[in-house]
Amino acid sequence: QVQLVESGGGLVQPGGSLRLSCAASGTIFSILTMGWYRQAPGKQRELVAVIARGGLTNYADSVKGRFTISRDNAKNTVFLQMNNLKPEDTAVYYCRLSTGYEYWGRGTQVTVSS
Repeated sequence: QVQLVESGGGLVQPGGSLRLSCAASGTIFSILTMGWYRQAPGKQRELVAVIARGGLTNYADSVKGRFTISRDNAKNTVFLQMNNLKPEDTAVYYCRLSTGYEYWGRGTQVTVSS
């Protein structure tokens, strides 16, 4: 069974930074992609950023230039460095892992407010 544990969320002022981490544990044979999604109140879950095993990345237009996704393949961990945060970035952030099967974390709250 695969488990994903996110950490690093919290309350930050506009313009501030946060770094999210997601560690995968359990029986994992081959990770295809790891990524971050977010869901704001009353909205659908949306892609934030995704990274493939070889390092290829994809970002939502709304976060390009502000967020950076990275991963540590040896530790099955993915990170999301979020800079210049805006109130519209407020959401629950979820980690997703794809091995051919799909796994989700429980989410971590990010609140951007003055």
